Amino acid sequence: MAKSELILAFNEIAEMRKLPRDVIIEALKAALVSAYRRNAGISSAQYVEARVDDLTGDPTIWVEKEVVEDVQSPQTEVILADARKVDPDVELGDMALVEDTPEDFGRIAAQTAKQVILQRMREAEREAQYQEYQDRVGDLVTGTVQSATSDVVTIGLGRTEAILPRSQQVPGERYKTHDKVRAYVMEVRRTNRGPQIVVSRTHRNMLRRLLEYEVPEIYNGTVEIKSIAREPGARSKVAVAALQPGADPVGACVGMRGVRIQSIVRELNNEKIDVIEWNEDDAVFISKALSPARVSAVFLDEDLAGSRTATVMVPDDQLSLAIGREGQNARLGAKLTGWRIDIKSVSEAAQEIFENLPGDDEIAEIIEANQEMVEKVGLIIEKKTAGRPIMPEDYQLLVDFVKLTEGFRHRQRDVERAEMRQQLQAAREQVPGAAYLHPLEDTDLPLRVYNLLADAGLTTVGEMMELYYYNPDELLAIDGFGPSALEEVESVINSIEFEEPEPVEEVAAAVGDEVELEAIEELDEAGEPVAEGELAAEPVAESAADGWVDEEAEARARRAQLIAELDSALGAEAVETPSAELPAAEAVEGEAPVLAEAAEGAPQVRPDWLDVDFAEESPYDYEGMTDEEKEELARKRAKARRRQLVYDEDAGRVIAKRRRKQSRHDWEDEVDDYLDK
Repeated sequence: MAKSELILAFNEIAEMRKLPRDVIIEALKAALVSAYRRNAGISSAQYVEARVDDLTGDPTIWVEKEVVEDVQSPQTEVILADARKVDPDVELGDMALVEDTPEDFGRIAAQTAKQVILQRMREAEREAQYQEYQDRVGDLVTGTVQSATSDVVTIGLGRTEAILPRSQQVPGERYKTHDKVRAYVMEVRRTNRGPQIVVSRTHRNMLRRLLEYEVPEIYNGTVEIKSIAREPGARSKVAVAALQPGADPVGACVGMRGVRIQSIVRELNNEKIDVIEWNEDDAVFISKALSPARVSAVFLDEDLAGSRTATVMVPDDQLSLAIGREGQNARLGAKLTGWRIDIKSVSEAAQEIFENLPGDDEIAEIIEANQEMVEKVGLIIEKKTAGRPIMPEDYQLLVDFVKLTEGFRHRQRDVERAEMRQQLQAAREQVPGAAYLHPLEDTDLPLRVYNLLADAGLTTVGEMMELYYYNPDELLAIDGFGPSALEEVESVINSIEFEEPEPVEEVAAAVGDEVELEAIEELDEAGEPVAEGELAAEPVAESAADGWVDEEAEARARRAQLIAELDSALGAEAVETPSAELPAAEAVEGEAPVLAEAAEGAPQVRPDWLDVDFAEESPYDYEGMTDEEKEELARKRAKARRRQLVYDEDAGRVIAKRRRKQSRHDWEDEVDDYLDK
């Protein structure tokens, strides 16, 4: 082979394997070094370098050797004259990199080079394949079935393979060799034999990708897929919504004469697909989700724990259609909407309500006001029981009766839940903010009571107090929690004390002469600028007298109060400092104050509250806030519970203290303490 043919061979390999040319060259260099070490007996401690000419492809070997007058070991030494041919400035005793390319590596050297090159090429190819398909996770791929067993189907994807496990195969599908298959890439794993690509044909996102490919309106964002419920091989439901006024989301997905949806149905082995228009009203959305059944009425019930149940009334002849074969239609509707669905026929619901009227005080008021309707409903139920035919107007009367009674019942429950939410909010307002930062394990609760509360999910004193103030019976409902345990909780709640928030002036004095919370540049009534560092309490008072409030000034005052609250809540303690006056804190807009560099030799104070984001409002004041703001503050408060700030004297800074439950190995001492109490 001519020398120039070596470079041509590299280029061909790089093109065929789709690998960078530099990767092949580096693999060749490593192979030549390995072959030289093995052929010449050079140790791994001696530096050896291989070089390949970019134009001719001529490889050379360079070895680091010691410059001596008389060579005793040719492998590690070189004479001064030969060394100065490469580096004229080299001296005796120096280490020089000189060329030592053997005239012929021999068959063993060539074979070693070949193996190393192939190994490096395989590794680079596997990494390239892994990165390629890792970027395609969540997308569709098309391949050819290479083999099919009872457990897995192997699909060829060109230069690599994918596996289709049995759990990801559509029931009833049969895969034959050389069949074309489209699948969804679920996962790509690294293995010693290259990337393992796991694909699926049952994943619900496969239906989402097929819709994106077949429906241009979904791909370009005119129509959005809200949710998908799928039972592979049987039936799927897709909820779609139009993002542009006037667009028909269902018609866009179905296509002209069903061309688009039929293409997807054939791809999924004749799986039935229902396309439903999404609606903001949950009741309307649920009624559409149960199509093709007609729905007469939907009643929504959402409790404080977040459990959501929808009671659906359907005509008698639509009951089996609404439930579906083996409950499939109702199951898919529940998955699609996120509601638990309870389906009843109108006559069944009306008969159940009518039979329970004598002892049902909840709807007695509405029944008394509609006695004529109740009498007619009784006659219709008698006809139904006797097997006599019922007219359509009779069914409509039953529907009106069910809507009247159940609607009134659900409205009453909504009012009761609103009152319960108010009671819960009132209970939270009684709990000091610092209680949510105080762990239960730091209280005097007996070990048995603490374990019961911890098993119920309570971790702080604030959570325990909140539940107690809301309703003590909620504590008694905990498994194993009795009156004696409740007395222990009451004792702790009545005896525990939390530090009161310090005034703003005291907090400022603890840090320095003056804490500049925010640079204020405003104009007073006379048109003069307000002095920098002036707290917002005075402007708020003046503006309130005029009938309006400066929101920015009020926010600054609230921020200053938050400093005092958090300083007390987090238990901030300043490090002992000399009596020398400390430098003032530097304030940056939108950030917490940062202490200036202390004088040389003087320790620096860093209170706990400096790590707190002052942009937050007080997490304990819910007055005048929306539900979204309350949820956001609840998340922040939960985050604050999980960490306690302490000053680490060794590190010289504030750190988050890790809390853990009491160790089980101290159980004997805990039992003794419990018996003593």
